Amino acid sequence: MNRELMEALDTLEKEKNISKDTLLEAIEQSLIQACKNHFGKADNVHVSIDPETCDFGVYADRTVVEYVDDPAEEISLVEAQKVNTNAEIGDIIKVQIHSDKFGRIATQNAKNVILQKIREEERKVLYDQYYGIEKEVVTGIVQRVMGRNVSINLGKADAILSENEQVKGESFKPTERIKVYILEVKDTPKGPRILVSRTHPGLVKRLFETEVTEVQEGTVEIKSIAREAGSRTKIAVASNDPNVDPVGACVGVNGSRVGAIVNELRGEKIDIINWDENPAILIENALSPAKVIAVMADPDDKTALVVVPDYQLSLAIGKEGQNARLAARLTGFKIDIKSETQARESGDFYDYDEDEDEYYDDEYEEGGYEETGDYEEGEAADSMEELPLTEEELAVEENYEGEE
Repeated sequence: MNRELMEALDTLEKEKNISKDTLLEAIEQSLIQACKNHFGKADNVHVSIDPETCDFGVYADRTVVEYVDDPAEEISLVEAQKVNTNAEIGDIIKVQIHSDKFGRIATQNAKNVILQKIREEERKVLYDQYYGIEKEVVTGIVQRVMGRNVSINLGKADAILSENEQVKGESFKPTERIKVYILEVKDTPKGPRILVSRTHPGLVKRLFETEVTEVQEGTVEIKSIAREAGSRTKIAVASNDPNVDPVGACVGVNGSRVGAIVNELRGEKIDIINWDENPAILIENALSPAKVIAVMADPDDKTALVVVPDYQLSLAIGKEGQNARLAARLTGFKIDIKSETQARESGDFYDYDEDEDEYYDDEYEEGGYEETGDYEEGEAADSMEELPLTEEELAVEENYEGEE
């Protein structure tokens, strides 16, 4: 049993997370390469390795000849009979090659083959590991600031937080721990190139999945997110359980859950609203905290006209149009917001309750009803069915007759 080789393979397997079979394959290739460097060719060479004991042997298939012209592929009858007493000219026998007789260059090349294979496998393992968590949130440690980019250590690999993926105004100090969203993992000759973000809406979504158990379990579903990193985020949630309030679950007791996310995002404001399949209700919710009088939405054109009280217009639009802009991204509708006065003046909004009152007043102010049919004189009265009198009416009629 080759104990030293076995211990070395076990150590590499634990530290580099490279399987023993891969390492044994690298050793096999290195021995074949050493034979090629030593003999000039290795087409007839094969290696036998026992994975249990790590004992190995190198053999070459050689043809028995009377006069040897190519020592790499031929063997004399005399030498062949030392291996196999029954060997005859023309036979092919298996001859063991002792690796300790390889020259220094052949040995060095074999070593380089093994190291190269280990590096390749290490890069592949790292790539597979981080590619598997692409679009997830991880915690990293700030290493250094490289110009406008920041290097983040994720444990076994470094990631790049580019200027475009940084929240405006955020600054980082070395050894600081931050959460980042893995945007993309690229395979390169120097190892995986990992790009991370602090501005992506997916960061907010993953943070809610981490903090809110109902979201993680699927009871509460995040339907849509609109974010302006560093300033405000709007998130629409819905519950798959009628007994669970989606907004309350995301906010937490005394705002503990959403508060933890706000702290991680360094004070970014988060509006949590109820999702609704009705576009008008969804748009009304999305414009909160502003109050809405009416929403006229066109699902086909994805446009909506929203009427708000005059004193709520600036709140509905938001500072520099932020509230309306985020509501439009959240719902997918192009939203036009007008005050009540503006909507009335442009003819886009009517108070239907007042119109109906005026209609009924005009209709019943004379006679109590209006005939809609075409009748000849006296026909309408004759055609009306006589209703029985009530007790009060009978009493009045009897008294009136008695007086007369």
